[in-house]
Amino acid sequence: MEKRKQRDIETMISLSLKIGVLCSAAIIAAGFLLFLFTGRSGYAGGAFPTDPLSILQGIAAFKSYAVILSGLFVLILTPVFRVGFSIFLFLKEKDHAFVKITALVFAILIVSFLLGAVE
Repeated sequence: MEKRKQRDIETMISLSLKIGVLCSAAIIAAGFLLFLFTGRSGYAGGAFPTDPLSILQGIAAFKSYAVILSGLFVLILTPVFRVGFSIFLFLKEKDHAFVKITALVFAILIVSFLLGAVE
């Protein structure tokens, strides 16, 4: 029975990764199609969004570059979501050692995103 539980957890985790990658691909494809239909990125010259708020504003204005960036953002966040999802799966299975390890990895990922510099 223990092997079956482990296999179920691995299946759920791999499914979360697949869903994240497919969602990302769909968003990027939508941005690419928007670019093909409009012929423009939505931004003048070399001025492109670099922060989440300006990307969200670009999505609201149907700017193709912002849509593509949001797809890349989803792709980058997919493994982070997977780690967070794993915490809940390990909690459900009452595997406290893995909960602690996974929570530490999750905290390191979040801190690395918050401390990262955008230039």
